[in-house]
Amino acid sequence: MTTILALPETSRRILPRPSAALIWSALVLAVAYVAVPLFASRYVIEALLLPFLALSLAAVGLNLLTGYAGQLSLGSAAFMAVGAFAAYNFNLRLGFLPLPVSFVLAGLTAALVGVVFGLPSLRLRGFYLAVSTLAAQFFVQWALSKFGWFSNNNPSGVISVPKLQLAGFSLDTPTGRYLFSLTIVTLLSFFVWRLTRSASGRAFLAVRDGETAAKAIGVPVPQTKLLAFAVSSFVIGVAGALWAFTYLRTVEPAGFNLDRSFQILFMIIIGGLATIRGAFLGAAFIVVFPLLLARAGAFLLGGIFDSGVLDMTQRIVIGALVILFLIAEPKGLAALFDRIGARLSATAARLIGSSSPSPRS
Repeated sequence: MTTILALPETSRRILPRPSAALIWSALVLAVAYVAVPLFASRYVIEALLLPFLALSLAAVGLNLLTGYAGQLSLGSAAFMAVGAFAAYNFNLRLGFLPLPVSFVLAGLTAALVGVVFGLPSLRLRGFYLAVSTLAAQFFVQWALSKFGWFSNNNPSGVISVPKLQLAGFSLDTPTGRYLFSLTIVTLLSFFVWRLTRSASGRAFLAVRDGETAAKAIGVPVPQTKLLAFAVSSFVIGVAGALWAFTYLRTVEPAGFNLDRSFQILFMIIIGGLATIRGAFLGAAFIVVFPLLLARAGAFLLGGIFDSGVLDMTQRIVIGALVILFLIAEPKGLAALFDRIGARLSATAARLIGSSSPSPRS
């Protein structure tokens, strides 16, 4: 007798539709590639979109490690710094390399460093693993400041990045840097999305949900953890190169401090763990909302308080909103938008059903 397995009706309703996801992705990319370069101002590109793209990519990398593989890390800014300085040195000392190749090599360098600092994950987990990855933050900043070779023996340690060129074309304009960043973020996000739906992605989820059960079903837990650290560090390293080359336009250790690591961690928590879309939503919240709040504070309270008080007030408001949001929606913005979309779809279905004429007998 043949047994036919079918999903329950409720499961079929809540599963995402790939066609709809592809349509929305195509629309977003069309707007990003066509409308933004045509209509966005220089300020919007340089102050909002460039940091948003770089930090979104870093959040995608950390979400792969923490959200999918369950390995908590506080060293994201260190891997960003490794990627930024590696890209600078590859571009400086191997000038014949195309810019994308320098970025790939920088990502591989960050992946190697990530595997080294991911070795404690074979013995540690949870809070203890987070503390061990915190060592990467202090060690990388110390090494980059101690050894002048990384910054080409610049006395200040702050170096300007070279002009961006690709195949003889200059990308050293706001629009050129934006399109370059957008292309890299799109390609790497698609790569991570495909990885999460492969056998390796299922192994990540198995390790996250329970290492003992993962071993019982044949998942190589040590190799899976190190693979997660390697791929995550690769993506975060490329994000660090984007942060330095397209946004800051300088390479300096101070641009990758501990606050940056916590900022990226907050992005994936606010946006939603184990979802690529959540990384972008969290980055949008962290990057755009403080600027809007600063503008509103300067407009409403600028004549009463000085800039220091406004900056501290902004930090307090953002912290309070983050706490309130996590209490109200612990699964992040991605889950909130899914719930809103489901309710809108159900409402539209009811309206269509009520407006349709009844069949004649």
